Amino acid sequence: MVVNKNALFSRFNAPFSINNLRWLRQSRARRSKAATSGPAFLMYDLYTAVLGFGFLRRSTSCIHAVVRASLPRTHKKITIFKDMLKVIVTLLLFTSWSVQASPKIETWKTSKGTEVYYVHAPELPMVDIEIIFDAGGSRNGKLPGLAAMTAGLLSQGAAGLDADAISNAFESLGANYGASAGYDSASVSLRTLTDETLLTKAIENLKWLISKPDFPKDALERNRSRTLIGLKAKQQSPGAIAKDKFMSAIYQSHPYASPNDGTEKSIAAIKRKDILAFYKKYYVAKNAMVAIVGAVDRKQAEQLAEEVTSELKEGNKAEPLENVKALTKAETIFIEHPSTQTHILVGQPGLKRGDPDYFPLYVGNHVLGGGGMVSRLFEEIREKRGLSYSAYSYFSPMRFNGPFLAGLQTKSDQVDEALSVLMENINSYIETGPTEEELIASKKNITGGYPLRIDSNSKILSYLVVIAYYKLPLDYLDTFNANVEAVTIEQIKDAFNRRVTPDKLVTVMVGSSKDAKKTAP
Repeated sequence: MVVNKNALFSRFNAPFSINNLRWLRQSRARRSKAATSGPAFLMYDLYTAVLGFGFLRRSTSCIHAVVRASLPRTHKKITIFKDMLKVIVTLLLFTSWSVQASPKIETWKTSKGTEVYYVHAPELPMVDIEIIFDAGGSRNGKLPGLAAMTAGLLSQGAAGLDADAISNAFESLGANYGASAGYDSASVSLRTLTDETLLTKAIENLKWLISKPDFPKDALERNRSRTLIGLKAKQQSPGAIAKDKFMSAIYQSHPYASPNDGTEKSIAAIKRKDILAFYKKYYVAKNAMVAIVGAVDRKQAEQLAEEVTSELKEGNKAEPLENVKALTKAETIFIEHPSTQTHILVGQPGLKRGDPDYFPLYVGNHVLGGGGMVSRLFEEIREKRGLSYSAYSYFSPMRFNGPFLAGLQTKSDQVDEALSVLMENINSYIETGPTEEELIASKKNITGGYPLRIDSNSKILSYLVVIAYYKLPLDYLDTFNANVEAVTIEQIKDAFNRRVTPDKLVTVMVGSSKDAKKTAP
């Protein structure tokens, strides 16, 4: 594949990654067979430095340092920065390489029924492990914030160790760990080296973290205080207020309607017994999945999965939740807030993971508002009229229909005009769809960035978790670009016509506008 200029500059701006390291090693091997001094030597080392270390971007001093370290003594004092840039451009424009194949995904179950998804990535001596539980905010019940509170307390005390001891235990191994909860799931993650001694101890620590948490009372109160402070701070953010109100309005009685971090009332009401009950119900082997990416073979991965889940109770899979209900009418909500700009969000429930309309909506939205500075909303609202610094739209697929959302921020005296332009463009796009030129450009942009989506263990792990949790096809990454390329204008128009209904859109505005049509309680 001949690499275009934009793709190469994307590589130049990319963070350091496993693929970059591989390219660097290969380039060094090639250089050893090339000239060992003079321009050829310089060009090879500069090229590999740029491709291999994205963190050197836009840093003159760093580039000079790399070149000085690479040059023979006789070349160290040569002023070459401008020539270096010419070399970079020349090499980038005329060099080609093959795109790495998508990672191979293997799957099985542990003896306790936990599903395991595994990708072998031998490039670096480390492994990333994530245990995912069906224990997200949608399981909060009448106590919003309970799932997040439970996940946050796992590392605050386990197997008799306090938070400091747990932190020191991982730090002494050079390992990183974390826990979090979203709307659909909660997860605990570990990154560690594959040295046998270090790996064995890190897995043991992680095992006790998920199977023997103490949920100490003092840690609960500290977490409660921090959360309440955060919730109070949210009230000063018009963007956060708008998002919470938007989710509440489009999801109504569904669990997605409640803020994942809870409310002041619910956080104050959570007791230790609530956390224990939540943990015992949802943090069990049959309600979990394990994702592994790293330099361990299949046999080692099987052993790791067995060991890390060995102390979990077998339990049961979480019960099914209700589907999201379609909206029956449009609604406009205005919330008064002393901000210099008004935040506007417009949308409704959109699509779920694995939805057959995913690719037409994803590619189509890239033209409408998901393509950044080249999208229609950005062009019409910012570039042509200067009404907002940014304007965007996106679909956020979840287990059930996640939100379709279009948004912007504008001066309070421009709210009517900005909202009018936003709605005109949404309505027009639903009717006509993209032009052929817009569709081609969108596809190139999406598929051209594909290698960067899987150029590190952490990125592969993120995709692996999504594929595992939402039961996407194991060849999802292999077929991603083909699915994008297969999208047609007619498919986009059909999908937008069926899935985005202007007469049922919810509009939320937070700011100082006088033209409120409905005041939120």
